[in-house]
Amino acid sequence: MYSFRIRDYIADEDRPLLEAQGLAGFDALWALELPMVDEPNVDRGGWSAVCRLEIGGRGFFLKRQCNHLTRSVSAPFGEPTLAREFRNIARCRARGLPVVEASFYAERRGCGGVRAVLMTHALDEWRDLLTSLDDARVDGVRRHKLLAACGALARRLHYAGLIHCCFYPRHIFVREIAGGGYETRLIDLEKIRALVFGWRDRVKDLEQFQRHTPILDAREERVWLSRYLDRAPNDPEVDIWIDRLLARRRDKDSR
Repeated sequence: MYSFRIRDYIADEDRPLLEAQGLAGFDALWALELPMVDEPNVDRGGWSAVCRLEIGGRGFFLKRQCNHLTRSVSAPFGEPTLAREFRNIARCRARGLPVVEASFYAERRGCGGVRAVLMTHALDEWRDLLTSLDDARVDGVRRHKLLAACGALARRLHYAGLIHCCFYPRHIFVREIAGGGYETRLIDLEKIRALVFGWRDRVKDLEQFQRHTPILDAREERVWLSRYLDRAPNDPEVDIWIDRLLARRRDKDSR
């Protein structure tokens, strides 16, 4: 099994490209001067920043951080949040889940602190779910197919024994395929954890999706939820889950 603490990771399919550009090592990627995608995250006692770069005509996102640590039972003294994200990418892909692809990961510990680099493939031919739903060209039938694909994605994730914990539409990327259907990719995997508490864990992800996708009407909510449950939209089980989602939302709104 790959251990990110022992050696650097380079995806086999990307190694020739990175080596040809002199970017197959931690130091080379750390030294790149690139514009940031957004403002750096400066919590956790360090910083974390994301940049975009093109290598050989292909798009990548390069995440770099220093002393941006998370602690757990397995890492009581802290590890880079990127280490957790990289580990979860590998975890999901090993279970056949459609998630973003990692190209490179490495970390360094020294007098300057704990530094980490994670590079992933950009989803340039994909769009996040909200952007797709906002597209005026996406009619009712295509909207339903989009939502059905997202319901299927949540089902696959949960039946693989995992929950996302940030299952927002901006973390779901979609792409239309032949026949008018859609395929999906999931990003931002840092907080993924094992599904432990049955339907209560599942409700957390589903309610997050529902709450952060406010442009859905009642019929559309039934479409994605029925696909998640693999039931007909008018099945009584759908009503049970709608009640569970409403109960969780009321509980959160009352806090």
